[in-house]
Amino acid sequence: MHSGEYLQSALVLAHPEHAGTLGRALAEKLRDLAGADGVALVISPALGGLIIGHEVARSLGVRFLFTERDADRKMSLRRGFSLLPGERVVVVEDVITTGGSTVEVIEIVRAAGAIPVAAGSIIDRSGGAADLGIPRAALVTLKVEAHQPESCPMCAAGEPVVKPGSRPA
Repeated sequence: MHSGEYLQSALVLAHPEHAGTLGRALAEKLRDLAGADGVALVISPALGGLIIGHEVARSLGVRFLFTERDADRKMSLRRGFSLLPGERVVVVEDVITTGGSTVEVIEIVRAAGAIPVAAGSIIDRSGGAADLGIPRAALVTLKVEAHQPESCPMCAAGEPVVKPGSRPA
């Protein structure tokens, strides 16, 4: 997705006291969404969700795992991590734009027989429109204009694509 606006959550998460504060706030929202049966595990997609996911897990007092993309760019559970059938899981990401990475993690959770009960992020750039198929919460919801590359007005105007994050443009 192309956009004239970029959020670098790593800048705030570089400060452990701020990461902890954000993690506690998001954990409270997710605890409410999970209901009386609670949460057994937090899982996040690497790299963006690692710090905030860990802080949410710390606040909830549960285990934390993460997924990674393999050489074929497929999201997978690696490093000997495993999910237990019936385990109640929340998926935590730093920023959601389309929800694509979060949905990939939700699919991994379901494939393992675990139960994705909620998802959360620091920022929701979709204005609340991203459909993850499970309840979700964000600390801040923004409506950020984003375009597919083939319909990007900045590209059509000849502006160079600049990717401040870690994924190639």
